[in-house]
Amino acid sequence: MAKLGRPGMSDEMKADLWRRWKDGESIGVILRGIGKPPGSVFTVLKHHGGIAPEPRKARGGSLALAEREEISRGLYTGESFRAIAERLSRAVSTVSREVARNGGSALYRATTAQERASERARRPKPCLLARRPGLREKVVALSGEEWSPEQIVGHLRLHHDGDPEMRVSHETIYRSAYTTRWKVVPRVLSTRLRTGRPIRKHKRHTVKGQWRSQIIDARPISLRPPGAEHRTELGHLEGNLALGSANSQVATLVDRKSRFLTIVKLAGSLRCGIAAGYCGDEVV
Repeated sequence: MAKLGRPGMSDEMKADLWRRWKDGESIGVILRGIGKPPGSVFTVLKHHGGIAPEPRKARGGSLALAEREEISRGLYTGESFRAIAERLSRAVSTVSREVARNGGSALYRATTAQERASERARRPKPCLLARRPGLREKVVALSGEEWSPEQIVGHLRLHHDGDPEMRVSHETIYRSAYTTRWKVVPRVLSTRLRTGRPIRKHKRHTVKGQWRSQIIDARPISLRPPGAEHRTELGHLEGNLALGSANSQVATLVDRKSRFLTIVKLAGSLRCGIAAGYCGDEVV
């Protein structure tokens, strides 16, 4: 069912989104797969810092949606709480409390009661840094100096080995930095990490095999003619693209035999075209 704040993004669609994200698909591939705009996909990912949430499990003994529908139908036909409870093999008090906390017999609706129960079941445990202010301040201070989580953990083990309140794993630091909705550490902390990414990416993330990593009609080096392979003929060129700061680029062309080098300064807007034409030591 659709949730408030995420219009049109059903639970099934979110599950598919997270499955694709864990499989290493990019945001562009995901949005085409589920049929949603980039903003919607990125918003869901950013809310959790790019870390897939653990699937929620109902507490043992709690009422299921099917049981709540039975209660709703029983109330509509005028059955007593005792008759409904006997049919469900539940205690009468369980049925009466369920009806009372969801508007009474006249207003009880199964789907509304299920959503309210799901919201009441949300009892997120505060993360470690939220429970230990001293540890949080130390982590934030060292992160502000661009220390990596692994370096912070090593520093704490070296200087606070006998203090159990100053123990933390690098994974906890990463999760606290990327999951900004926890509001445990400043939002800017994620940008101080080595990658500088706003969300965490899965280790399987790669553009290998995706459409954006392919050069259309590329000529592989294995098919170059013997004259280019053995450097016996002039006119066989190798091209590369060099990127600099402020979106600056230059293309280089080297003759296979004479080693004559030609360097061409490129405009920023030509980056994609030159990369497709010359990057990767393709023979021109």
